Amino acid sequence: MATIEVLNPATGEKVGEVPLHTTAHCLGAAVTASEAFIPWRQRTGRERGEMLRRAYETMLAEQEQLAELIVRENGKVLSDAKAEVLYAAEFFRWFSEEAVRVDGDLRQAPNGSHWFAITRQPVGVALCITPWNFPAAMATRKIGPALAAGCTVLLKPASETPLTAYAIADILYRCGVPKDVLQVLTPDPPGEAVHALLSLGVVRKLSFTGSTRVGSLLLSQAAERVVNCSMELGGNAPFIVCDDADIDAAVDGAMIAKMRNGGAACTAANRFFVHSAVHDEFVQKFTARMSALVVGNGLADGVTLGPLVSNAQQIRVAHLIAASVDAGATIECGGGITPAPMHGVDATVLTNVSSTNPILNEEVFGPVAPIVRIDSIEDSLPLFNNVEHGLVSYIYTRNVGRGMRIANALETGMVGLNRGLVSDPAAPFGGVKASGLGREGAHEGLLAFLETKYVSTEW
Repeated sequence: MATIEVLNPATGEKVGEVPLHTTAHCLGAAVTASEAFIPWRQRTGRERGEMLRRAYETMLAEQEQLAELIVRENGKVLSDAKAEVLYAAEFFRWFSEEAVRVDGDLRQAPNGSHWFAITRQPVGVALCITPWNFPAAMATRKIGPALAAGCTVLLKPASETPLTAYAIADILYRCGVPKDVLQVLTPDPPGEAVHALLSLGVVRKLSFTGSTRVGSLLLSQAAERVVNCSMELGGNAPFIVCDDADIDAAVDGAMIAKMRNGGAACTAANRFFVHSAVHDEFVQKFTARMSALVVGNGLADGVTLGPLVSNAQQIRVAHLIAASVDAGATIECGGGITPAPMHGVDATVLTNVSSTNPILNEEVFGPVAPIVRIDSIEDSLPLFNNVEHGLVSYIYTRNVGRGMRIANALETGMVGLNRGLVSDPAAPFGGVKASGLGREGAHEGLLAFLETKYVSTEW
């Protein structure tokens, strides 16, 4: 069988290889998943939940090995990779508990003539497509609720980072999940195979995390068979620093919101809006922190910023910086890229960024922070909202009431109020506008893989 080689983005060395699956293989896997669905859904929620709980414990026990694998195929620094493994494992723990909480309801008709017995049933075969930036967490955030609900899963990871998906599948197999219930598929390029899967009539759920462009295409393909869809798409988060903010806290939050995963996160702060009263202090302190980051191999001592996943991503981010400077921005720190074979970009702070600078309309997905000086927070709300995405926003203010008023006016599905991190398995993750459909995590994440059925009855 042909294979896909996985390369280390820091060294260019081969990390491993995975099967290059044909479209025919993928369709055969879908049929197998369909046949496995009935016996899997008939397992009790307790049985499925205990498998997920064992997988959570196994991931904790194997954190070091998993984290090293993530660094070698993804490029992020080891501390980020270890944090990702813990975060990813938490989805298995959370949904191991949710597996026994598939709720129902019993209601009497308003006229008293009969009853509604309302239940929830698993959707069926779920096609789960994950990106390269969080190869463990994006997989467990979908696998966990799907298996807990009683669905069978076809997992299609990014071709840049498939080894982590196979490692997580192996953990689940060791913890009791049958191999026909969870199958990893690695077609490359994936377009033909995914379209064929959606057209087959077997896949009943599509859960996709990735770009808005690809998500929109998949929605159109899913519409042909009216496939149930969840979409976690792009983000372009504003980071808002009010005139009454605690600047040291805001800088701490900015380093998390911007530089978690080296800026390659849909939740990353992409647009910094800082009130003129505190602008200079924030820029000085934030630039000092950013300029201290060291780009290199994520497994090396002293390295605090890993490379991007590919040369294409490196070139894309470098072009965004250059275009921003051409539009009038000033580089406070960074701006450079590392030579081949490493795909690194220096941590970059841009100031004198006008509200029309083109970088503000892009999901940077890299370690670049453009800062816009503003004179009024409340008057700038249209500026914060005037993008196609609406995933997350960040606000720093000492006045929590003011912060809540701003949060309510922001067109995003999540808001970090005096926090630079919003991701939590127990919270409903997702956005509005072009940032997607539905929610992942929390009880809502389980409901995404369930259909509601009601029985009308009398007694």
